[in-house]
Amino acid sequence: MKRVVAALALTSVGLGTAAVADTIKVGIANDNSGPFSAVGAEIRDGLNLAIKQLDGKLGGQPAEFIQQDMAGNPDQARQLVNRYIQRDKIDFFTGPVGSNVALAVGPALFKAEVPYLTANPGPSQLAGKQCNPYFFGVSYQNDAFHEAAGKVAADRNYEKVFILAPDYPAGKDSLNGFKRGYGKTPSEEIYTKLGQIDYAAELAQIRANKPEAVFFFLPGGMGINFIKQFVAAGLNKDTVLLGPGFSGDTDIIQAVGDPIEGMFNTAQWAHDLDVPANKKFVEAYRKEYDGRYPSVYAAQAYDVIMAMDAAVAQVDGNVKDRAKVLEALKSANYESVRGEFTYGKNNFPIQPYYVRVVERDADGVLTNKLVGTVFDSYQDAYVDECKL
Repeated sequence: MKRVVAALALTSVGLGTAAVADTIKVGIANDNSGPFSAVGAEIRDGLNLAIKQLDGKLGGQPAEFIQQDMAGNPDQARQLVNRYIQRDKIDFFTGPVGSNVALAVGPALFKAEVPYLTANPGPSQLAGKQCNPYFFGVSYQNDAFHEAAGKVAADRNYEKVFILAPDYPAGKDSLNGFKRGYGKTPSEEIYTKLGQIDYAAELAQIRANKPEAVFFFLPGGMGINFIKQFVAAGLNKDTVLLGPGFSGDTDIIQAVGDPIEGMFNTAQWAHDLDVPANKKFVEAYRKEYDGRYPSVYAAQAYDVIMAMDAAVAQVDGNVKDRAKVLEALKSANYESVRGEFTYGKNNFPIQPYYVRVVERDADGVLTNKLVGTVFDSYQDAYVDECKL
C-alpha cells in the first residue's frame, strides 16, 4: 500500500511539474524619450492594448513583457538587448521605432536566435542582402509607403515634385522608394538633419522651386514642425502636401491641428479599413485611450503581439523549439487588423497599400479617411536580394 501511495505521489509531482509552463519572456525596447518619443508612445499603447486583451499571456501561456526605454539611441539599445538576452533570457523581441536601432540590435538577437518582430522599422538591408530568418517585418518594408506615395504622384501627373527626408537609413530608403514609385526625377531632393525642427531654409527652397507637390518623410516632432511651418508660410495654397502614413497619422494630427487638414498620405492600414479584426481593434483602442483614433504605429504594434500569441499557440508553448516558432510566425496565422497577408521569402509582408486624406469625421474630429487603393498586393523591391 505504501508503495502504491508513493508511486501516486511521484506521479502527481511529475504531472504538476509538467503542467507548469515556463514563463515566455518578451523584451521590448521602448522609445519613451528621445527623437521618436511621440511615435514610441503610439507603439507602446498598441502593444499594451494587445497585452491587456490577452490577459498578459501568449498562446494561453504565462508571459512577461519587459519594457525599458532606450531613448532611440542605438548604443543604449544594444546594451539593453544584451541584458535582455544574457540576464532575462528573452524568447521574443520588439519595440524600436528607428531603422538605425533595428540595424544596431539585429546581430546580437540573430546570434542568440531570438525572433525579432518589428513594430515599425523595415530597413532595406534586412529585406535584401542581410535578411535573416529571425527577423520578421510585421509592419512593412521602409520603401513601400514611399513607393505608394510616388505612384500617387505619378497617377496624378505631377511634373514637379520636391522631396525631403532626414539623413539616416529610413530617410534614404524613403526618398529612394518615392522615386521608384514616381518613375521620374523629382524637381528637387534634399536631406535634412535628424531631429531638425526649423525648416526655414527648406521652405525657402520649396518656394523658389514652385512644385506641384511636396513629398516629405519627417517622423515625430520633425514632421509636426515642418507641417506647421509649411502652412504658416502659405505654401499649402498652391502645393499639395503628400507623405507616408506615419507623417500624417493620429499622433501628428493631434500635435499639428487644423493646418494638417487636406494632407494626403499612404499606408498599408487605415482605421476605417473594412476588416472585422480592425473594427474590433479600433473600437477597443478608442475605448481604452479616451476616444483617440489609433495610428499606423499602434496598429502595427498590436499586430506584433497578436502574431506572437498565434505562434506560441501553434507550437503549444514550446518556444525553445526555434525552428517551429519561426515556421509558426511565417504562417501569419492570426486575425491581422490589415486582413489576411502573406510573407515573402525575406519575411516582409505582401499586402495592399492605400491612400488616405486628413479630413473631419462626423463628429468634427480631424482624422484620416480612406480614399482608395494604390497597390492591391505589393512585395518590396529587395526580396530578390534575399537568399533565405
